[in-house]
Amino acid sequence: MAINTDLELYNEVKLKHPKKYKVFLLNDDYTSMDFVIDILITIFHKSYSQAESIMLDIHKKERGLCGVYTHEIAETKVMQVRRKAKDNGFPLKAMMEEE
Repeated sequence: MAINTDLELYNEVKLKHPKKYKVFLLNDDYTSMDFVIDILITIFHKSYSQAESIMLDIHKKERGLCGVYTHEIAETKVMQVRRKAKDNGFPLKAMMEEE
């Protein structure tokens, strides 16, 4: 009796989509609005108008959503923000949380 292994394998394999993580920038009293806009444009690839809108969210709501990414990409973006902020003497913080 012939067994259809392709069909059996298809039934056993269920693909999981990778978890997604939201990356936020957090408000502080020292980081300039221009620097936040620069971060949003250079690290998160936002247009100037998108960056300005997110920057205002950060200012008014204490944090602003920069994007949703897989874990590795979100972690990299948080580290890039931390490094660029430190290099420029700003206390700007980024955080990620599971979607």
